Amino acid sequence: MQRRQFFSGAASAVAAAAVSPVAMAALPEPVIQTSADTAAPLAPPNGRPYQPVVTLNGWTLPWRMNAGVKEFHLVAEAVVREVAPGFFVNMWGYNGQSPGPTIEVVEGDRVRIFVTNRLPEATTVHWHGQRLPNGMDGVGGLNQPHIPPGKTFVYEFEARRPGTFMYHPHSDEMVQMAMGMMGLWITHPKGRHPQIAEVARDYAFLLSAYAVEPGAMTPRVAEMTDFNILTFNSRAFPAITPLVAGLGERVRIRVGNLTMTNHPIHIHGHEFEVTGTDGGPVPRSARWPEVTTDVAVGQMRQIELIADEPGDWAFHCHKSHHTMGAMGHDVPTMIGVDHKGLVGQIQKIVPDYMLMGERGMGDMGAMQMPLPDNTFPMMTGKGPFGNIEMGGMFTTFKVRRGLAAQDYRDPGWYAQPQGTVAYEWQGAPLDAQAPRQSLPGTAPGAPSVHKPAAGSGHANH
Repeated sequence: MQRRQFFSGAASAVAAAAVSPVAMAALPEPVIQTSADTAAPLAPPNGRPYQPVVTLNGWTLPWRMNAGVKEFHLVAEAVVREVAPGFFVNMWGYNGQSPGPTIEVVEGDRVRIFVTNRLPEATTVHWHGQRLPNGMDGVGGLNQPHIPPGKTFVYEFEARRPGTFMYHPHSDEMVQMAMGMMGLWITHPKGRHPQIAEVARDYAFLLSAYAVEPGAMTPRVAEMTDFNILTFNSRAFPAITPLVAGLGERVRIRVGNLTMTNHPIHIHGHEFEVTGTDGGPVPRSARWPEVTTDVAVGQMRQIELIADEPGDWAFHCHKSHHTMGAMGHDVPTMIGVDHKGLVGQIQKIVPDYMLMGERGMGDMGAMQMPLPDNTFPMMTGKGPFGNIEMGGMFTTFKVRRGLAAQDYRDPGWYAQPQGTVAYEWQGAPLDAQAPRQSLPGTAPGAPSVHKPAAGSGHANH
């Protein structure tokens, strides 16, 4: 996919050219990534060792060591994100992507982050959840000057505690976060930690939501509630990479929420424990088994489980309208309405008219409804047994026996053992004489209530 900028003109030209080649020569070279595929984990080439994370449909930002300091370079810029195949959205992000790249460090590391602003307006970066000097917290006007277009600012602090954190602007936040400016920060423990277990696989992603009109490419930045593109790391099912695990492996999944609503994240076939938040590890005595955890706005939840059930298991937000594509929130309910003869009459006036919702919305996944250019379908994705009828915040957790430790490839669909798939009943039909619920008050022995007759002495009760 070619990188395209949709804000053009003097502001973008100044932003792109204001950092001179001489000044840039002293900075770490910015690494740019435009692929929406899940990148392999970045094994640390230097510094303290750690078990790297895998960012779902994302990547980890490389660094350089400079006199014992880890130096990163973030570039805030306009990007185009392929949310699903053929569906592109104009966003703002970092280093060619939205969300931006994951930053991975180790507890105790001294970190220096260069932030170059190539946006048409000022920005900052807030290091969400970090313990750091007040002047490095990134709230424009409060802790620091805003970063003007074309300028590079430097943040420097020590990664003081392990955990999963986020980064995002605190400058024109309504616009910049609505356009997709966010990223993950992982601080690994510097050694064995009593509350942090070793895992075989460590996944991370952000929940993000956008309001994109059908046929448009740029989100409505003033929207507060009516979001129609719900994503894991700015990708919508079926374009979200599956999470894979070997049978019996311990798996950690880190989920951060920078949308404007909560998301109950649910996994099928397994139980998990919440082992960490953006406040740090959860003590073992405070954990309990769950299959769903609510990730509220501005929160991070770290869950861990043993992948001990082979198969393709659904992993999704449990708000049903968050597992759909480009929804229309003002569509009337037409379930049970008889449309006989109506469709043909309407199509004489509107040839592309298609009936929606008479039997529910499940048929939409199979319809080839004409849509405006660059519009993500409402429900899509096919599985081994037909349409999955999901979109948005949905993917799969694929557990396989014999999966190699560093193998993150999609293993394909699971082949269920014979006799373990739900099947159609082929026996005798339903017994028509089966008991049915009686009308209220008519069942044998049911209590009865009679209205007192007029003049019975109860008129005033």
